[in-house]
Parts: sequence; C-alpha cells; structure tokens
Amino acid sequence: MQLKHLKNVLPAQDFPDKITAISWAANNLKLAICSSDRVVQLFDEVGDKKDKFPSKPVDAKFGKKSYVITGLAFSPDSTKIAVGQSDNIVFVYKVGEEWGEKKVICNKFPLQSSVTCLAWPSEGPIVVGLADGKVRAGHIRSNRSQTLYATDSFVVSIAVNTSGTGFISGHADGTIMRYYIAEDTHPEPLGRITIHKVPPYALAWPLGFIFAAGCDGKLCIYGNNGQIEQSLDYTSDDSGDEVADFNVACCSPSGQAVALGSYNRVRVYSWSPDRRTWEEGPGKNIQNLYSVTALSWKRDGSRLAVGGLCGSVEIFETVLRRIIWRSKFEMTYVGPSQVLVRQLEGTGGTEGTATEKGVVLRSQNGHEIRDVKVMGPGDNYVVARTLQTLLLGDLKRNLRSEVQWNYRRGNDDGDKEKFYFDNPNVCMVFIGGEMSIIEYGENGVLASFRMEFMNPHVISIRINERQVAGVEDYKKLAYLVDLKTICIVDLVTGVSLGQISHDSRVDWLELDETGRRLLFRDHRFCLCLSPVPCHGTSPPTMLLPHCSYVQWVPGSDVVVAQSRTSLCIWYAIDSPERVATVPINGEVIDVIRSNGKTEVIVQEGGRQLGYALDEGLVEFGTALEDGDLSRALAYLEGLDGIGGGTASEAEAMWRALASLALESKRLHVARRCYAAIGDVAAEHYLRETEGIEEEFSREHGEHAECPEVWARLAIFKKEFKMAESIYLEQNQIEKALNMYKKLNRWEEAFYLASQRGDHENARKLKLEWEEWLKEPGREEQAAKLKESEGNSTAALRLYLRAGLPNHAARLLYKSPDLLEDEVIVKDVANSLENSSFMEQAGEVWESFGDHKKALGLYRNGKAFPRAIELARQKFPKLVVTLEEEWGDHLVETEERPDAALAHYIEAGRNMKALETAVNARQWKKAAQIIQVIDDTNTVLKYYEVIAKHFVTTKEYSIAEGLYIKAELYKEAVEMHIEAGQWEKAERLARERLDPEKVKEMFVGRAVELEENGRFQEAERMYIAIHEADLAIAMYKKAKKYDHMMRLVSQYHPDLVTTTHTHLGQELEAEGLYTSAEYHYLQTKDWKAAAKMYRSVDMWEEAFRVAKNHGSADAAQLVAYLWANKLGGEAAARLLVRLSLLEPSIDYACENYQFDFAFDLARIAMKDKEPEVHFKCAMAMEDEGKLKEAEEHFIKAGKPREAVLMYLHGHDWENAKRVAERQDNSSTPKTKDGNATTLLEEVLVAEAGVAFTEGKHSYAESLFLRASRPDTLLEHYQEAGMWSEALRVCREYVPSKLDMVRAKFEHQETDPVKMVGPMKVVRPNTRSMATGGAHGLYEKGLEWERGGELSRALQCFLKASDEDIDGTVVMKALDGAQKLVLRLPPGGEAAVDAARAVGHRLSMRGHASLAAQMYLNIEMVQEAVEVLVDAKEWTKAKRVAAELDPSLEEFVNARHKESLRRVGNVEQLAEVDIVAALDLLAEQGRWGPCLEKAKSHGGEKSSLLHKYVAMYAADLLKDGKVLDALKLYKINGTPAFPQNYNIYRKIVMGVFALPGLIGSKNYSIWADLRDCLLKLTDSMHKDDDLEGETRAEFEGYLLASHYSAMHDAFSAMDEKKFAVLIAKLSVALLRHTNVVPTDKAFYVAGSDARKAGKESLAFVLLNHYLDVVEAIEEERENIEEQADGTEPVESWRRSSRPAILDNSDFEETDIPMDAPLPLNPYLDPVRHEDIKDWVLTTSVDQEIEQVLPLDKRGVFEGSLLGPDGKLCLPCIVSGYPLIGLHAGVGPKSSSAMRENSVVEFNREGKYAMREDWNKLTVAAKSSGEDASNLRDNIRFIGEWCGGVRGAAGGDTGFHF
Repeated sequence: MQLKHLKNVLPAQDFPDKITAISWAANNLKLAICSSDRVVQLFDEVGDKKDKFPSKPVDAKFGKKSYVITGLAFSPDSTKIAVGQSDNIVFVYKVGEEWGEKKVICNKFPLQSSVTCLAWPSEGPIVVGLADGKVRAGHIRSNRSQTLYATDSFVVSIAVNTSGTGFISGHADGTIMRYYIAEDTHPEPLGRITIHKVPPYALAWPLGFIFAAGCDGKLCIYGNNGQIEQSLDYTSDDSGDEVADFNVACCSPSGQAVALGSYNRVRVYSWSPDRRTWEEGPGKNIQNLYSVTALSWKRDGSRLAVGGLCGSVEIFETVLRRIIWRSKFEMTYVGPSQVLVRQLEGTGGTEGTATEKGVVLRSQNGHEIRDVKVMGPGDNYVVARTLQTLLLGDLKRNLRSEVQWNYRRGNDDGDKEKFYFDNPNVCMVFIGGEMSIIEYGENGVLASFRMEFMNPHVISIRINERQVAGVEDYKKLAYLVDLKTICIVDLVTGVSLGQISHDSRVDWLELDETGRRLLFRDHRFCLCLSPVPCHGTSPPTMLLPHCSYVQWVPGSDVVVAQSRTSLCIWYAIDSPERVATVPINGEVIDVIRSNGKTEVIVQEGGRQLGYALDEGLVEFGTALEDGDLSRALAYLEGLDGIGGGTASEAEAMWRALASLALESKRLHVARRCYAAIGDVAAEHYLRETEGIEEEFSREHGEHAECPEVWARLAIFKKEFKMAESIYLEQNQIEKALNMYKKLNRWEEAFYLASQRGDHENARKLKLEWEEWLKEPGREEQAAKLKESEGNSTAALRLYLRAGLPNHAARLLYKSPDLLEDEVIVKDVANSLENSSFMEQAGEVWESFGDHKKALGLYRNGKAFPRAIELARQKFPKLVVTLEEEWGDHLVETEERPDAALAHYIEAGRNMKALETAVNARQWKKAAQIIQVIDDTNTVLKYYEVIAKHFVTTKEYSIAEGLYIKAELYKEAVEMHIEAGQWEKAERLARERLDPEKVKEMFVGRAVELEENGRFQEAERMYIAIHEADLAIAMYKKAKKYDHMMRLVSQYHPDLVTTTHTHLGQELEAEGLYTSAEYHYLQTKDWKAAAKMYRSVDMWEEAFRVAKNHGSADAAQLVAYLWANKLGGEAAARLLVRLSLLEPSIDYACENYQFDFAFDLARIAMKDKEPEVHFKCAMAMEDEGKLKEAEEHFIKAGKPREAVLMYLHGHDWENAKRVAERQDNSSTPKTKDGNATTLLEEVLVAEAGVAFTEGKHSYAESLFLRASRPDTLLEHYQEAGMWSEALRVCREYVPSKLDMVRAKFEHQETDPVKMVGPMKVVRPNTRSMATGGAHGLYEKGLEWERGGELSRALQCFLKASDEDIDGTVVMKALDGAQKLVLRLPPGGEAAVDAARAVGHRLSMRGHASLAAQMYLNIEMVQEAVEVLVDAKEWTKAKRVAAELDPSLEEFVNARHKESLRRVGNVEQLAEVDIVAALDLLAEQGRWGPCLEKAKSHGGEKSSLLHKYVAMYAADLLKDGKVLDALKLYKINGTPAFPQNYNIYRKIVMGVFALPGLIGSKNYSIWADLRDCLLKLTDSMHKDDDLEGETRAEFEGYLLASHYSAMHDAFSAMDEKKFAVLIAKLSVALLRHTNVVPTDKAFYVAGSDARKAGKESLAFVLLNHYLDVVEAIEEERENIEEQADGTEPVESWRRSSRPAILDNSDFEETDIPMDAPLPLNPYLDPVRHEDIKDWVLTTSVDQEIEQVLPLDKRGVFEGSLLGPDGKLCLPCIVSGYPLIGLHAGVGPKSSSAMRENSVVEFNREGKYAMREDWNKLTVAAKSSGEDASNLRDNIRFIGEWCGGVRGAAGGDTGFHF
C-alpha cells in the first residue's frame, strides 16, 4: 500500500500546536480535528472546513485553559462527538446530520480521574481510559458510566477491533488488556494479553494480531494469544531516541493495514495473505512535520489523516489500486479485503445516495477480494468474490452480505453462476441445478434448493414486505420443484407449507405481499389461486382462463389480470366469484400505484392508456388483510350512505368488517357495522353483550374475559355447541337448557338433560316439548317425533295434515304394510297430486301397480324420463309420441332446445330437430340433420344460416359444402375472400360463376379493401385473378414503393431497373431524397443520386453516396465540386478534413481551373504552388499564350521549359532572351560528356532547323557558336555530304578523321548489321535497296567463296526473308543450311545460326529438313520440338526414343494436349484412358464416360466408381438426388471411404424430399435400402474400417428399411395396419439425425392419431410445432447472415442442434441434439391444421398428454430401458423387444421362452412374432400393393437370413 498526499487540511504553525485528536465519522462525511486550542473543527470528506465549536471546562471557575482535550470519537450514527478532557469529564456533543446545526451537549460523564484516551466502538458504549488505570464505559441512553476493569497503571492507549465489538488497552507498565463490550463471532479470552517492554503508546488491533510500539523504537506484532509473531527494530535507522519514538498507531477499517506515526514519518504495514506475514510498505517521510501526534483512518479505508506537533494536518490517499468499471463505476481497493465502489459523476448517480457517496465492500473474514462486478437492473448491485466467500451488495440501500461459497464453486471459479436481481430483497444465485437465496444485509444463505431449470418467473420470495397482524417476521418462498409441482416453504422456521401438484406445466407464480396466498398460471394460460399453507385440504381455485397478464397490486391483496379483451379485478380475492371486469382493446403492460392512485397501464396500438382502480376498495381490502379494523371502519364511514359504489358492495364490506371484528372481539366495531346495514336485531343483541362485558370488567378488572360474552357471541354466530360447552365449563347447565328452549331446539335440550343424568328435568322437557308440538303449525315436528318413536301410521297422517305429502310418500316406501293399503296409497297419491307433485304421485301408483294412472300422472307432471321408461316396458307404442311431447315441453316450457334435439331425433321429426338445432345453436348437429332431409327447397333458408355459423368458426370447408349444396355460389366465394383464402375463392368462382362476374367481384372487393387500407389483402385479390398490374398501381398510388417493387420484380423483372429510375425521379421531385437515393442505388445509378443531392446543395449526402457506391475518383470529384461551391478557406478546410486537398488541386489543374487551384494551394498547401504554376504554364502554352506561360514557368522555377516552349515555336529570339537571362540559374545539361547552357541548346536547335532547311552555312556558324562541331559532323555524314564532313573533321575534330574516312570507304559493303535467331535487322544504307533477294543471294555466294561464312550466312538469311515470289527462298535456305554444318560445332554462333535457319525452314513447312539439320549438329531437343510443332508425332516419338528418352514424356504430354484440344476421345483413350475419361467428364458425356470406364476396368473397378462418384456429385449439386440414387443402384455401392460423404448426401437428400409418403414412393425407399445393404455388407468385409462409420450407415439402412415398410403397409388397408404403421413412424424418431426432425414428429404424430393413440399423437405433434418454430427462427438467422447468392437446399440442415424443450423425451432414446432442417416439411395449410388440432386437444381433459408407457415403466417405443440398457429393435415394427439386449443370449430371455419373438439366422436380428405374422399374412394377398410387402420379406431374407429353425431351408418363407 502506498500513501499519496492529497491535501493539507490545517497548516503548520511556527510554534508547538499539537494535534491532540483526529476522528473520522462512521458515514465517511465528516472529519473532526482538535489541537491545543481546545476547539473542535469539522471538515467534509474532501478536507474543506465546514464548521467548528469550542469545548468547555468541567467548571467555568477553573478557566478555559485549565484542561486539554485527550480524545475525540464520533458516534456510530455520525451525529454525536465524544470529547475526552483532562479535567475528569467526557462531554458528548450533538452535531446533527447537516452542516450548521446547533451544537449542544446531550450527555456528560463526570469521572474520578483525568481522561487519557477514549474510543466509541460501533457495537457498544463509549470506552474511556483514565489516568488512575481504570477503563470505564459511558452509556448514552442512561447517561451513566461504569467501570469495566481497573488496573494500577496509567492507561496510555485504547484500540478497537475492526468489528467494533471489543477493545484493547495499553498501560504505562506495558500491560495490554482485552475486553469485549458486545457479542463477537470469534471471541478471544478476556484480561491481560501480554506485557510490552515499554508503554505501548502506539497500539492497534488488526485482524488476528496486536501492534504495540513505544519509545524504544521497536515494533512488536503479537498474536491474539500474546505470543510475538514478528519484531522490527528501528533504533539503528534513526539518530536519536526522539526520532525513534512511536507515538500513535491506527488500524485500517479492513484490519489488513496498520499505520504508525513517529518523527517526520508515517510507516504503513500491510498483511500479505500469500506470505502470511506483515510487510512494511514505502511509508511517507514528511519533513518538518516533527512528531506525529494523531492518526485516523477513514471508515471506507480510502483516506488517512495525519496530525503533527506543530498543528499540521495532512490527508493521504491509501489505495492499493483503482479500476474504472465500464466508464461508470470507480472501484478503489483500499485493502486486500476492502473495496470502495463509487459511481462516477455524470453517469446517472443520484446525489446523496449510497452509490454516489460510495459503498464499502469488505470481507468480514479478512479474505482477499479477487473480483468485483456491478450487475443487475440499473447497475444497482455489486458482486465480489474471495477464495472462500461471495460478497453481494445493494448499492442503493447500502446493504451488504457475505456468505461462504468455496464449497459451491468447484473448479470453474464461479464462471457458470447465474445471478438474478429481480427481487429487491434477495439475490438468487443459480449454479449446477442448485438455487441459493441470499438476503441483502444478512451474512448467510437464506435458502438453498434444487431446481430442474432456472426461470425467475417460477420463484417468488416475500420478506417482511407488509406488516401482518400478529406476525413480526415472515419470510416465505414458493418455487417450482418440477414442471408441475410447486413447493412453498417458511424460511423463518424451515417448515414446508405444502406442495401443489398441478395437472399442467406451470410457467408463472407469485405470492402475495404477506405470503398467505399464491397465484400461479400454467402453460394453457389458466390462472389459479391457492391459500398458504396448503396441505392438500383444498385444491387450487381456477380464477381465469386465457390469462395473458396477472399481477398483485402493490401494497395490497388486489389482483389484476387480463383475459383476451377483458380486464379483471379481484378486490376481495378470498371471494373469487366477485370479480369486476372492464373491456379493453390492448395489452396490459403494468400496474402503477402512487400518490393515492392505482392505474392499470394498457398499450392500445401506439398509445398507452391508464385505467384507474377503485382506490377505496383497494385500501379497504388491504386494511382487512392487515387486521387494521380502525382504518377499515374509517374508510367505510367515509362513504356516502350505505354505498360508495353499489349498495351490495358496501353491505358486503360492512359484513366482512363485522365478521372480522367479531373474531377479534371488538364488539363496538361489529355493532357499528350491523347498525350501518340496518340489522337492528344484531345491533341490539351486540349492545346487550357489550353491556354485559362492561359490567363484568368493572367487577373483575379491565382485562378479565367474561364467559357470558363468549357464549353470547357463539350463539350470535349460531355455534350452539360452542355456547353449550362454555356454559358447561362454567357449570351453568340451566343457562344452556334455557338457550335451547328459547331457540325452540327441544331435541338438543332433551338430549343435554338426558346426557347429564338429570332425568327429572328431561321428563319435564319432554312434556313441554309435546305440549309445544300440539300448537297449530307444529305437525311436521310432531310427525318427526312419532317417526322416531316408530309410529309410522300416525307420523304419515301428521305429515299429510302438515301438507307434506313427500314425507308421507317416503314413509310409505319404507313401510311395505302401508303400501298394500289402497286407502292410504290413494290418500297419499291424491295429496301429492293436489300439491302438484305429479311425478311423485305417479311413482306411488306405479309402486302400487296401477301403471296407466302412473303414466297419466307422469305425462301431466311432465316427468317424461319416468314416463318413457314406463312406456318402454308397458306401452311401447307411446314411446315415439312421448319423445315428441318431451321435446315440445323442453322447447316451449323450459326453453331448452339443446336438450329437446335428441328427443326429436328419437321421434323421427327431422324438421323439428333441424329447427331446434338451429335455435339451440347446435350447428354441427344441424349440419348433420340437414343432410338427411331430401327436400332441399324446404330447408334452403337453413343452409345459409348454418353455413354462416361455420364461417364465423372458420370451418370454411363445411360452410363451402353447405353453400354449394344450396347453390349459393356467390356467398361461398365471398366467404373465402373474407377469410383470405384467395386461391380457393378464385377456384370456386371460376368453377361456378361467370368469368366476367368473377373479375368484377374480385376487382370490386379489392378496391374496397384498398380504400380501407388493407393493401395486402387487396393484393391477394388482384393476384388471384392474375391482375398484378392493378396491385402494382395500387401500391404506387398508396406510395408503398417497397411492395410495388416486390411485385414488379416478381411479375415484370425486365422493368425493375426502369421502375426504380422512374420512382427515384418522382421521389426527387417530391423532395423525398433519401427514398429517391434508395431507388437510384437499386439500379446502381449512384451518379443520379449524387447529382440529385448536388442539385439541392446536400453535398454531405452526395459525398457519402459517391464514396460508398462509386469509385475513389468519384468521391474525390464530388468533394472537389463541393469545395468549389464553398470557395476560399471553407473549401480548404473541407478538403483537409476529407484528406483530399492535394488530389483536388491536381484535379483543378487538369480542368484548367487554375484560380481555384491557386486559392487552395495558397491557403492550405503552399509547397504545391510551384507545381500549380507549372501546370498553368503548360496550359497557357497549349492555348498559345506564350508570355503568360513564360511567366508561370519562371514562377514554377522551370526556366528550361520556357525556353523549350519558344524552341517548339521556332521563336529563336525569345528563346535566346530567356536563356541568356536564366543561364546563371539554369541547370547544365550534359551531352556527350560535356555540360551545356540553355543558350547553347537554343543555338543547337536553331542550327538543326537551319541545316534541314538547306541553310548549311548559317547552321554551321550556329553549331560552331555553340561549340558543337561534333554535332555538325554528324549532320554532314547523315546527309552524305562527305566532303563537308571531312573538312569539318580536319578543321575542328581531327581525332575522328580516320573513323570518318573508314565509314566513307565501306558505306556500301556492309549489307547486314545484325542477324538474330528469329529476325534480321536491316541497315540504313541505300545500296541494299537495289538487287532484291537475288542480289543478296548472289552476294552471299561471293562471301562464301571468299571464306566469309558469317557474312555469307547473313546474306542467305536476308535473301530468304526478302523473297516474295518464292523463287530464291529454298536455294537461300539450302545454302544457309550447308553453311551451318560448316560452322564450328558446339559454338554459340553455330547454335544461333542453326536456330535461325531451322525456324525459317519450319515456317516454310519443311519441319523434317529442320529436324534433320538439328540432328546433324546433335541438337536433339530442337529437332523434337520442331517435329512436335508440326504434329509429326510418330517421327517425334521415334527421335525421342532413339536419341533422348527423357523427351518422350514431353512428346506424349504435347500429344495428349493436342488430342484434348480437338476432342479426339478415341485416339486419346489409346494414349491415356484416364485423360480420355476426364475429357468425357468435363464435356458432361457421362454415359460414354461410364461405359468406357466399365469396359476398361470392370464393373467393380475403382476407376469406374471414381467417375460414378463424380457424376453423382454433379447430380447432387443440381439437386437430382433420386438420379444419384438410381446411379448407385445400377453401379453398386462399394465401401470406398472417399465415397462416404456422397452416400451421406444421397441419404440426407432422399429423406428430406417432400411428399415421400405412400406406396407410389416405395421403389425409392427400396432402392435406397438395397444400396445401403450392399454398402454395409461390403463394410463388414473390411476389418480395418472404423466401427463408428459402419454403425452410422447401418443406422441409415435401418431408417430406410423402416421407411420402406411404412410405405408398403400404408398402401394396404390403413385401418387394419394403423398400429403397425404408427410403430414404424415412432421407430423413425430414433433416426432424426437423417430424417428431418419436423417430418419425423409430424408423420409419427399423424400415424398415432390414425391408430387411435390420442395421447401419443398430442405429445408428438406438440413437439412438432416446437420444432417448426425453432426452424423458422434458425432460418431467419441464416437469411440475416446470408448474402443471397446461394439457395438453401431442402436437405441442408443447421450446423448446430436445436434448443428445444425435450422434457417429454428425457428418458427415451429419441435424440435431443438432432440438427434442424433449414426448410419446414409441411406446407402452411397442413401445418395450421395440425396446430388447430393440438390447440383443441390441449383443452380436452379426457386426453392424457403424456407418452404411453409399457410394462418397463418407460415410453413404449424407446429401446432404452430403465436400467440404462438398450433393447434390440423389431425388424418389422422397430419397437423394442423387451428382454432382448445386445449382450444377452436370446435363449435366456423371457421373450424367447414365451415364443413371442422370431429369431433370424443373422446374429442380433429378431422380430415380434405378432408383427412378423401380420407381414407374412398380408404379403400372401394378391395385388400390386402386396408385392411391396413380398419385396420387403425378400429384403429381410437377404439382410437377416432366414427364420432360424423354419422348415424349407434357411429362409423359412416362400411365395
């Protein structure tokens, strides 16, 4: 740790002014300093002085200077300061929280001795050290002090531990004592620790150690047990004792650093966790500070205040390192275990918050903090790690937690932990399936539990969020154990509050704020409510279906939810049936409660609306829940009258409050409630009860409970047994009996008296009871008494008298004797009939046996079920009539047409049934009924009505059928149009309506849609009638150009460019430049876009377009024009910014805009000015402005160019003038080694012109004036003026005289200058122009005769080249050839000559002669090359073979190349078969290629299969998968590893082909299956082949075999073989690595539906929908990344596995990581049908939505058993053979013993006997479909061998 000086707080004085005490406030905002002037000065956190106050003596009479201040300490809340004084007192001053508050003494502690030191720990009282050796504690609340312990030695120092729970004191005799004032987590023994050698004035207590130092210059570091751990001696470092004294020590808040003050120095020691020792840091030397007298460390650890002897106070920064987190937070490491986290200014921190001031993150255990991150919403949470613990903090509320975490982290350093900060009270940490809940501010894990997956929406935690009556602390947790099970736990007690097992997957749950109710929603959007705790006593209540949003209203128990277009509010959630609904048109997004108002925020389109809730109802319900009856009563009394809303709602609230008041025995509240609702009796009764209670309280005391009151309240609540028990407990039986008597409950009274043994009283009660029963109107009670006594006849008569014939009938049935008495039966029946109980009367007569009377009564009483039942037995002919009557009754009387429908059908009254079905809205039954009515005209009106219903339910196919049958074709077409089924509408209209009417109808409908803004639907209408142009015009009119261009691209691709251009021009004219730019760029006409922007001075946009879409030159041009428009300095600044200044200057010069170029160069590039002048001069010269050009040439520093300009114009005078003026500054020009001046150059140029003009004398004078006689000599020689040349040579250059003479003598004797191997260079002599080829030939002969062979050769070659008519050429070449043979062999001259001659011979068509010449001089390679060039292949090969075999390869290669070039395959095959085959392959002639390869290498040769593979690759590239399969079917599939990838692509492509289901495609699967069998058989022969590859293709074989079986059975009777077909499709689910995942699940689910396996079908088709959704998402990702240049093949698959919910298939062998296909299998129409079926089935409670299980307890189609072993699959169905495993002998399995399995000869191949028998039996039937099954049996025989042990050989089956 280093000390960095920040600020001088108090300057040093020129005299001793000791700083006696320094103290930082606990909140880090204040610093208190006191010096010898006894004034306490207050500073803020940055060291600025804010306030001060003087201290006072204990008694004013002693004077203000009678004491010194010996200690200062802030209180833990930073609002008070304790001041210790030497005059035996400690004052406590209240300084307040804000600056400037009045300072008052709030406590004072008089003491018996002087205060020497003091401290104020965070967890206890003020600790004071005294001069008499005592240590006392000052308690603020009691304003008293007490002695903690006493010693005999002066207290010199006190140091507090980092947790604030204890302290140590140092004494003058060296004793160090330890004492705790609060409970500590790791306490050490109290009392004396050790004895230091000197008084420990410098004393500190960091973590686990004690620092002690004094006047001996030595520092001792003790352990907690008093043993010396380290000792440091500084006596040798300082010069004197004073310098070596340690005066004061201070410990950092983290306990991992200690500062010691001595003379002019502050030493800092830091704890090293790695070395486990204390290490001294750099420290700080402060000259002229003198002795350090006070130290104080800021509580956040970032500052250290140092006070000196002369009054100086310095502040140092104590930081290990500082990190800036994402430019938002500053993290200051003030110690290994302490970090200060502070939000930077201007990054969103709220002034005054903990985040803005800084939050201290400290490890309580002293562990080193390794990593700190700010996370969560709004960056309000901090997470830090140590090696053993995890630290969490809420930055806003300054709450911190530290928990042990090392056992949870494993070896990944917590990288896999997921933190969730959704709950403001806790942090949720998820790792490895374990969820840990950590409450902010608590150092421990609140809860830990296992979860299958993490979703914050399925975890709810409530911690003391609202005060609950009678509960001080509640912490409750609800979470999802698995997908359907909710667990609720009380975190305070750890007790489970119950589990809820739901029948569907739960996707959201939340407890209310008090934790007493739980809301949850399942994936079917059903909202449910459950009480807490819930132990299965009552099931959850279903509140709402189709719930898309739900939330508890903050601060209440009100629930807000949305169901479709209804907003539902439960103000009293305990009464779920009482729900208020509000219609809404959008989606609820939030519920906000603030400022006494609660609003539900709804997003409706592009706006947000607020729906206000009834705040009174919200407040009232909350008050009841919290038990605050007074608040609830005050609310109700504030309502107007009885109801604030409706009277019923107000009355319900009064009754709820009354019930709660009675439970809490607050009678006056209950009485007020009943008075409010007008229940006078209840109010009077409660008033009497209240009076009894008051009287009892006066007699027995205020808090005494009155039993009479309890009993009366029980009676009031009709809990009579409770009241009875209360009376009996008080031994007041008479009161209990009187209670029953008053209530006329005689039976209970009699029973009570009898039970208590009071028989006399019971007898009296019985008599009273009987007398009471004799009173009129008591017949029923009397009858019950007689019935209980067994007197049935008397009881029956009493029941009849009481008008209760039903009770009489009941007794009649119970007593058979009475039923035989006709009189009694008749009386009872008549009584029942008179009372209109016709059915009961009929039952009596039926029981008596009079069926006719019974039937009549049943019909009169409309008891048709009993009537029909009786009629079926006794009167069958009346059944139909009764059914019709029953139907009429249900329709006319009970208005239940739906119930009447079945009866009309039973009665055969179809018209009535139809009318009733329509009226009852039983549409499907109506559709069925109307089909059986033959008279269509009679029911025509019903066709339309029923069809309209099916239109509303979107069952368009049914509606269409009804419309068509009723010949309502127009209505059917309009229906399809409204439904957006344009193709169907167009088809139907063309079939049934007139074409013109069709077009008129569609166009009219489209126009209507267009006017309503429904453009896409209008487009579909236009497209349906093939009027794309109308749709294009519509979009153009609506200015929807994107859609317009889409249609143009689709239907008029040739007009795309023109349309884009036209649109760009229109948009440009309208001022829509950005849109216009888009269309211009679509045609790649960026120039038009740039021009558009230029025309409106939008230069920035013009430059952007040119830069992004044009070339660099284009961008430069636009920038130039922009700058030219600006001009001046603005232009220069622009071009400098764009880094185009220099190119723009060059461009200006090139376009002759020199003024602009000069401006730019002058302003921004002065070094460019000369170049601009030069270019300007060149331009002026071209324009003929020579004077201006001369001026610019001179300014450009180019005088030579000015001279040359005049020379070009033969303006010799001006040229001489400029040359003479610039000669001194001109650069000399070197010619022939001599430097010349400009003037000399002018003279030479003028002389040359004069010589040409024939002015030889004038030219000679000029040459001589320029000192150039050699140039003059050359001119004379070239002109042939040899006499003048010799003269000049003799006079001016005599050194060249001999050379000139020789030239003159030989000028006509050198005909050829140079002869090369390929050409002849002609000399410039006049003599060679005569004689021609003949002359040259003759001259060559002369040279030959003279022995000049080289010259002769040159002449011969020249003659051959000059010969035009061909008369001399062969003679010349023959002579040249002979001369070549005479030249010295091997020399370079001979080789060159031979090549020259050979070339000419070959060019003349005499390659053989040339070759012969080359051979004569042993130039074999040249000879061969000449023959090859002449295509003399036989001669070339012979020469190469005989003379140089190394050239044979060259000849062959050239020969092959020649044959390939001309395409001569036959000859090429004779030379190189591979090359010939390659040629055929390149030409795409695959038939001949394969035939020739087969004839050359055989059918199984690698050569053949090389080209088969190439052909297959081409077919696959073109998407011709089936052709590739057919190719290999014909040529076989050898096990060549290089072909495996092609085989894979064929397999993938075939399985991905759409529509391969059914018998028509059987041959494809059979071919694929047969090819794969041959491949795998050949693989088995290759022992070196890797097993993984072999297993892969065996899997493909199995999948193709199942597919072939599936199609073969599908072609048969599907109903008969539906189960077997479903098994095969389920077996294919194991092969989704090759079968497209969506196809596999769709086919399996569909087949399961056909087989009647609804549960299996639902699970599979539901997963199919998930797969298709994942495919769409993956395809969108691919389309976003693709450039559109490559199509997506149908068989291509995603490179990564699908991320799906595979929970339904976890215990199966169905792959969960299969890659997704890139294209969905089904078309949208069939996909929607599946989606509709799944949605319909999901709400069908009768269908169990799980996979069916077999006897193993696992999915019936899974090979994977519960023991982890794989069963063998059935060869026929693919289903598992239970008990047969790959490693288990077949004979040992139960399946084999039970003879339920067929075993084949090939090892590991079995079949279920039942499925095998189905296959063999079905194959024996006739027909083409059965032939496919026979082919499958043939294949199984080849693949698996025959059935083991079958008769007839190995096969076991024959056809």
